[in-house]
Amino acid sequence: MTAFIAIDVFGQKQNALFVKNNTYNSQLEFLQEYHEAYPLGSSLGENNIRSISIDKNNTVYIASASGVYKKNDNESSWKSLPFNETDNGPAYAVIVDEKNNIWIANWKGVFQFRENSITKMAGTEGPISVLCTSQEGLYALGPAGIWLYDGNNFSKKNYPVAKSVRGAISDNHEGLWIATDVGLYHATKNGTTHFFKTDMLISAGLKAAAVHNDGSIWVAGLGGISVIKNNKRKKFITTKDGCPSNYINCIKKSSDGAMWVGTNVGVVRFYPDGKRSLRFSRRWLLDDHVNDIAFDQNNNAWIATENGVSAIKRRPMSLSSKQDYFYAVLMRRHIREPWIAGQCRLLAPGDTARWQPEDDDNDGEYTGNYLAMESFRYAVTHDEDARQKAKKAFHFLKLLQDITNGDGYFARSIVPVEWTDRVHDNNRVYSEREIAEELVVDPRYKPLETRWHKSADGKWLWKGDASSDEWCGHMMGYYFYYEMAADKEEKKIIREHVASLVDHLIAHDFTMVDVDGKHTHWSVWSPTLLNNDPEWAQDRYQNSMELLAFLKFAYYLTNNEKYQQHYLRLINKEHYLENMSHIPEQNPAWFIYFDVTLQAYLYPILLHCEKNPKLLAFYQQHMDKWMEKRKDDHNPLINFLYCYARNKKTGLQQSADFLVNTPLDLVDWNIDHTKREDVKIVHTPVLNEWQVNELPDASIRATVRWDNNPWRAISGSPETEKEPVFWLYPYWLGRYLKMIL
Repeated sequence: MTAFIAIDVFGQKQNALFVKNNTYNSQLEFLQEYHEAYPLGSSLGENNIRSISIDKNNTVYIASASGVYKKNDNESSWKSLPFNETDNGPAYAVIVDEKNNIWIANWKGVFQFRENSITKMAGTEGPISVLCTSQEGLYALGPAGIWLYDGNNFSKKNYPVAKSVRGAISDNHEGLWIATDVGLYHATKNGTTHFFKTDMLISAGLKAAAVHNDGSIWVAGLGGISVIKNNKRKKFITTKDGCPSNYINCIKKSSDGAMWVGTNVGVVRFYPDGKRSLRFSRRWLLDDHVNDIAFDQNNNAWIATENGVSAIKRRPMSLSSKQDYFYAVLMRRHIREPWIAGQCRLLAPGDTARWQPEDDDNDGEYTGNYLAMESFRYAVTHDEDARQKAKKAFHFLKLLQDITNGDGYFARSIVPVEWTDRVHDNNRVYSEREIAEELVVDPRYKPLETRWHKSADGKWLWKGDASSDEWCGHMMGYYFYYEMAADKEEKKIIREHVASLVDHLIAHDFTMVDVDGKHTHWSVWSPTLLNNDPEWAQDRYQNSMELLAFLKFAYYLTNNEKYQQHYLRLINKEHYLENMSHIPEQNPAWFIYFDVTLQAYLYPILLHCEKNPKLLAFYQQHMDKWMEKRKDDHNPLINFLYCYARNKKTGLQQSADFLVNTPLDLVDWNIDHTKREDVKIVHTPVLNEWQVNELPDASIRATVRWDNNPWRAISGSPETEKEPVFWLYPYWLGRYLKMIL
């Protein structure tokens, strides 16, 4: 019996569900986090939000360099508070007291906002930079002193503290904890204690303080968080403990006990159970520099940044309802004629309201993933809609061959002929100098001046130079469509189609030959080249596996002995099985994460189509060894494909975590982990790519395509929204395996 606990995005346990046989309930609800952006205006002064507070009606108040504004619940626009021209100006703090009164600190002093009018309060001297509520009243702090409002008047407190006041909280005993540039003060009626030494504080440069559930004081500032209890240091929390930056600007406790820490690199949450989570990048925040945090009546977080206000909200979802959401997005924006699944281009970065479809070099591979997904959806639900959509996807992939008029040669993608001026890699002429430059970098380089060709009927443009990864994606899609969803007539078409593709390879020394009579840049599986040409040594192991899978699949479908004979010859005479055996020890100079995904595509074919016990045992052991190296990726597609191929149930918790934690936002926002100080930037496991030493959670990872490296340090293009097949495919595969119910 395995326990799975739904954790909401604020770190609290919601429901514990104990299920048998290593399965996860797709109806189990969790709280899904999502981001809403509320920029204030176009100028820097307006969007530099310094303080934020929320009243009992969920009206949000913000203080900025240009004044004070409010936004009513369920509205999106901000309205300036009715200051007169004399008093309006830079504001530093806004706060709501227990009676729902709104207090404002600005350059002139303290103001109260009630019944849509502003009243300047007498008794203080501006500027006032910090406000603090307490049982005894409202404290106002600034360079000129500290005052307490008792409900009638402000009276000055003679606390001997520095003028550089940055934050203050009540000690609940008629005293204050005050954070300054020169340390922490505890000001009470019996005297004031100044803490600044490093035996108590990480540094004296402080910004804010908050009270933890255990009564300790969390003091935020330069270097991290100093935790104090009973006037003694309890612990330090630094970048080694999960702070993404040494610059801590604010700290607030939510009603569920989580400590929200605002930094120069986003907001990190420390939960009562010891876990933590980070929110940063434009996916979650208008700016990573966080100045203040407040919570509404629903415990949604409102975050004041240097570039506007971000609300991190949550709503109940289950894996089942999340599937509904992603599937609707897929159908709305990511299927284009004649049934291609792919990304779309956003006409304004991040704005999904204005978009257009676009072509991709790997439209075939990604539609192969979509074909597999719909096939599993049909196998689970027996919904005819899934089968018909799988059929459309298959016939697009088949069209890629038909449109070339080739003998098994297929295109990368097709687009309407009207797209001539907006396709990627448009036709062009290369100079001899340009070709020379490319050949020095890649001696296998193949200049193609005509990449796009017009179809015979004049309706389409098709792109040549298809690659080996396209082959792998196609074959995987064909296999699962054949096994899961195709009817008798469709199975006949699949058999004939796959046979024609493999026949093309056999006829051309196991290469795919382009319209120029030469093999494409990447589609080479020839033993002549793989085993003898040093320029193809880096592809020897991977491509040997690929060709064995293609031949075995063709034999499985057709029972034609010629495919089996070529398969056995490559094993016995060309050492392709031995070549494949070295995949888990690939030379690091030749390792790319993309190959991992291609291998995952093909293992099910090899393990399910091979009937020879000795060869099957080899493939089984090979995949086990391969999976041992991949388990730390926490990749649900790899995990579930492994379970399918090996008839096992393993890796479910990591897979379910990914599915739960994946954001709803599919915009490919820039994610830059090099900003963070809580991780290390490394060159492993891929030497030629910057990566982080800790696998990022799905919530702070670049929008996924499974051929991308999940450990990447920098990635993203906000002009693009990725298709949600990366989520839907493992979800339905998990459902088919009955690991997700």
